[in-house]
Amino acid sequence: MSTMHRRRERGQSLVEFGLILPIFLLFIFGIIDLGRGVYAYHTLNSAAREAARVAVVDQTITHIQDEAIAQAMGLGLEAADITFDWRHANQPNVANSCLSLLGEDEVASCTVTIRVEYDFRAATPIIGDIVGVLAMAGESSMIVEFNCQEPLPAGSPLSACPAEE
Repeated sequence: MSTMHRRRERGQSLVEFGLILPIFLLFIFGIIDLGRGVYAYHTLNSAAREAARVAVVDQTITHIQDEAIAQAMGLGLEAADITFDWRHANQPNVANSCLSLLGEDEVASCTVTIRVEYDFRAATPIIGDIVGVLAMAGESSMIVEFNCQEPLPAGSPLSACPAEE
């Protein structure tokens, strides 16, 4: 093989590499963004489930929000991203039909639904421009088992609320 022929092959390989590299990198970063999206979705559902577990025994809104934020700390959630729906067993189709019972013993017949919302943005610029912002949400419902809300109802012993772990 002549020297001139080897140079042409090297040049051709360099051009081919330059054409394929951006597509390859876009593919790799797309996979990373997909992984981030799956992580965010799973984290939202986990945060909603843990916040609902707190709401089962402690109906203090700030405690519930703090638990959801702590469970999803990698997402940077705020209290405004967490919504509540307290439904009475007699009115399951009426939103917040149990809201007036918070702090009373009758709240134990209610179901709480916690919804945690998050706007996912892809980190890769081209993919982010194509996909845009994806609204994600995690939701969990549980039946309230115990009346406990700060400030404690009048006449309640301090030990009435289960200790937080």
